[in-house]
Amino acid sequence: MQTPLQITIRNIASSEALEKRIREKAEKLGEFYDHITSCRVVVGEPHKHQRQGKQFNVRVDIGLPGREIVATRDHDEDVYVALRDAFDAAKRQLEDYARQQRGDVKTHPQRPGYRAAE
Repeated sequence: MQTPLQITIRNIASSEALEKRIREKAEKLGEFYDHITSCRVVVGEPHKHQRQGKQFNVRVDIGLPGREIVATRDHDEDVYVALRDAFDAAKRQLEDYARQQRGDVKTHPQRPGYRAAE
């Protein structure tokens, strides 16, 4: 990664274990695409409803040359599950982008009589 990782934790107690897990997950993203220019992770508990329990929200913003990937996930009770799901979604989007950049994406030939929308 070319710029440092930015971690923001809102409305929950910050822990070293949580920050360590975020750093590990962010490092792994570099294996799928090595031109990542920025990575911002926001972890929080957006709503404090008494009847619904804790709801954790994780947002991962990945900056790439000419594009930004955003993955957001919510999960009841477990911040680590929300973190895992958000990074998995970001990884899939990053893999798709890397495939497009390499030209591995299959394109279909133009069908006769088909006119593309303008």
